[in-house]
Amino acid sequence: MSGTALDLSWRHGGAPWGRWRGEPGPWPVIGALVVLSLVFQAVNGNFLSADNLVNLTLQSASLGIITLGVVLVLMVGQIDLSVGAVSGLAAAVVAVGFVQQGWPLWVAVLTAVLLGAGIGGVYGLLTTRLGLPSFVVTLAGLLVAVGLQVRVLGSTGSVNLPYESWLVRFAQQTFLHPVASYAVVALVLAAYVGSRLLERRRRVEAELSAASLPTVAGRAAVLAVVLLVPTWYLNTDRGVGAMVALFVGLVVVADLLLRRTAWGRSVRAVGSNVDSARRAGIAVRRVYVTCFMACTALAALGGVLSAGRLAAANQGTGGSDLNLTAIAAAVIGGTSLFGGRGSAWSAVLGVLVIQAISSGLTLLNVDSSVRYVVTGVVLALAVTIDAVSRRRSEAGGGVRR
Repeated sequence: MSGTALDLSWRHGGAPWGRWRGEPGPWPVIGALVVLSLVFQAVNGNFLSADNLVNLTLQSASLGIITLGVVLVLMVGQIDLSVGAVSGLAAAVVAVGFVQQGWPLWVAVLTAVLLGAGIGGVYGLLTTRLGLPSFVVTLAGLLVAVGLQVRVLGSTGSVNLPYESWLVRFAQQTFLHPVASYAVVALVLAAYVGSRLLERRRRVEAELSAASLPTVAGRAAVLAVVLLVPTWYLNTDRGVGAMVALFVGLVVVADLLLRRTAWGRSVRAVGSNVDSARRAGIAVRRVYVTCFMACTALAALGGVLSAGRLAAANQGTGGSDLNLTAIAAAVIGGTSLFGGRGSAWSAVLGVLVIQAISSGLTLLNVDSSVRYVVTGVVLALAVTIDAVSRRRSEAGGGVRR
């Protein structure tokens, strides 16, 4: 493997948000989220109420799953404009298959997710084999998916899901028992500490600089506070939704895959410099295809959960606004539009910012046009920070070389 590829893999594989010189990491996003929360709470005292935050997390889950897929595609320097349409098509397949065709619900859900993955496979093949721009391929896919959604729903244009179905109960009414929610937090903390200690041991054995034990303990303590306080506060109301736990679980799995597997290192290397990755022997085409498939499969899963949350699928499910919102959330969360930089946790941060803006302005009875304006401004700031930090990183890299 070439020195360039090795350098890229190391730089991006050691921490959730990377360690490039000049890279701001998650802190601007976290700061923006704190500021938004304090402002909305000052204007309307219900914003930080446990009931509103439970609703906010539930609303974030399906969008967050879709955004997680967008993060993977952006990290390899591509884009998918069809995630909203794919999610709407998946919702239609589940509703029609289960209600009108009499399929077992699990079969309908599995079919919808596999259909989404298949669409992503087509995107990947067209992009890698024919050299078509992903912008054009996924835009065409958007139109096809919308047409198929209308076709599947039929003349009524809407299909209701039974409230007693497990999908609706899971999306609307299922919450983790407080003990279970704290057990999940404990597992996450144990996994974090274990992975950090393992990383530290490997780096010490390789005679590389490594975080000290007090540093690892301090970071674990901060993470414990970040996880335990919100969990406790949500448990004062209905608690942590099962759909939210699923979203966080998918993020944890994606984060481990990106940071601890050869596939994850390949994703970062391809997004950073595709020519260097190809010279290093990385199967670039395979990386592109798998990222597109993961993106559309997650979009389909998000659409299925949206159908369960609304107990219905209609022609408005997964509208064009969802495409833009998911991409905006990924970028606001810290994923670079230029590829190679980002984290699975970008989906969490970005979606929380988007939903905080939406929820806060809704509580203030502000017109929806203001929400678009505010979200656009935040997105422009995120892209600006990304572009500036990238230029600084490249300048620093040039000096080091």
